[in-house]
Amino acid sequence: MDQSVPPPALKTPPASPAVGVVPRGRLGRTSGIGRVLLRPRFIAIGLALLVAVAYGGRELHLRLTHVYEYDARVTADIVTVSSRAEGWIVNLAVREGQRVEAGQTLVKIDDRAAKLRVDGLKAQIEGVRVERARLRAERKLDQNQADASMRTRTSIITVREKALAALRADLDFARLELERSRTLFAGKVINERQFQMAQTAVTKLEIQILQLQAEHEQAEGSLAEAKVGHDRLGVIDAQIEALTHQVAVLAAQMRQQQVDVEDRTIKSPIPAVIDRTFTLPGEYVAAGQRILLLHNPDEVWVEANIKETQVGKLKIGQTVRVSVDAYPNDTFVGRVARIGSTTTARFALLPTPNPSGNFTKITQRMPVKIDMVQMPKPLTPGMMVEVEIDIR
Repeated sequence: MDQSVPPPALKTPPASPAVGVVPRGRLGRTSGIGRVLLRPRFIAIGLALLVAVAYGGRELHLRLTHVYEYDARVTADIVTVSSRAEGWIVNLAVREGQRVEAGQTLVKIDDRAAKLRVDGLKAQIEGVRVERARLRAERKLDQNQADASMRTRTSIITVREKALAALRADLDFARLELERSRTLFAGKVINERQFQMAQTAVTKLEIQILQLQAEHEQAEGSLAEAKVGHDRLGVIDAQIEALTHQVAVLAAQMRQQQVDVEDRTIKSPIPAVIDRTFTLPGEYVAAGQRILLLHNPDEVWVEANIKETQVGKLKIGQTVRVSVDAYPNDTFVGRVARIGSTTTARFALLPTPNPSGNFTKITQRMPVKIDMVQMPKPLTPGMMVEVEIDIR
């Protein structure tokens, strides 16, 4: 049985596409890529890449123009308030967190015994002053009496001296008359009675002179006694001076006791916030014992520990932006006030010896003080902050 083989089918060449017509397969591939690119996921990725590039560029710019540091904290001078006097606390007038003004009473210590000592010294001073006033009055009286006595005796002596001078002159004249009467009596010019009268006149004047000399010597003795009484005023002056010195000593002791009384009322030295109290009313405190801690909230600063590789970029006065975790929506601004002269490791409690000889280089940090110039809200010492220092 003849089986005839069918003739092979003729391959018809594919028809050439018409000019300007895109083949169906190519059109399908092109539209598929477009559809993929237009999917939301790929759009989001593209936008994310754009944002990342923009953010990276901004971060690069900021890293080149700013120094960032996260090892920074708010700092202030913490004042330790202690007592200069010992005693029992009768009143603790503040509590932790309270804001106080300069001069406001913080603590009251029992001052009754100190006030009694002040009163006792006042009484002693008053008694000494009364005694000094009495001596001054006595001195004034003695001086008046001594001055009057000296004036009287001096006047008497002056009168006696003048009388003696007059009597001596009369005696000289009487003696001349006696000699003349002796000559006349010898010549029988005058009689014996007249001659005896001349002798009597001389004798009488001599007796008067002797009496006046005795009175003059007595007056001089009285004047000497008056001078001794006047010299006694010096003794009174010495007593008054001793009492004056005693008053000064007692007054100094009283002022010291008054200071002790004042020290028992402890007042705030600055406008401040009370950070912590260590005692309660009724407790006994010794001199120098710590009672409470406080700080001035208006005088806080930031201390940032900057890497030594970045310290060379810092200068005094550079602007600093401070970010505070407690106030994320507020802007704090400061300025570089001081750049530390030593690293923080120099003040570490534990030294870092290297006896083995193995060495690992560790980047050190330098303390930098930043004064606050814009502080919209109060900062508390110990707060951790982030600083951004503009080094342009």
